[in-house]
Amino acid sequence: MEFVAARGDALLRTAALMCGARQDAEDILQTALEKAYRQWGRLEPGSDPEPYVRRILVNLVISRARRWKVLREIHMARPPETPAASPNHAVELRGTLMEELRRLGPRQRAVLVLRFWEDLSEAETARALGCSVGTVKSQASRGLARLRERLDSNLAPLGS
Repeated sequence: MEFVAARGDALLRTAALMCGARQDAEDILQTALEKAYRQWGRLEPGSDPEPYVRRILVNLVISRARRWKVLREIHMARPPETPAASPNHAVELRGTLMEELRRLGPRQRAVLVLRFWEDLSEAETARALGCSVGTVKSQASRGLARLRERLDSNLAPLGS
């Protein structure tokens, strides 16, 4: 299928950011693609199927989080306590950011991933999630505030 060859990696990246583990992301993406394939004939000819597939993907991730109630957390090493940045500082910082992103609720995490990793506009994110632009704005604001608060407390030793 041409669509999967062209957009599969980007959709897998989105799924991995939302679920936290590559294996889970692969399973969820496979399920999303299967559901989309069953409805492929209903899509308007010539229309872009990616928003439809992304919406299925987001719904599957949110449903999975509701079923599990407790999201798995991947424990990463804390940033070094010295003010000097190590050669791996960017990797460690990214790991910390990913850990804190996984601690957000599934809706806030989906909004932040779609807005800032996938670089969708507020309107595109709202369409992908089936909510209003105002909801996207409020979820993004709350999610970013929680990330900042948690990252400030986790990274405080760096500035000491």
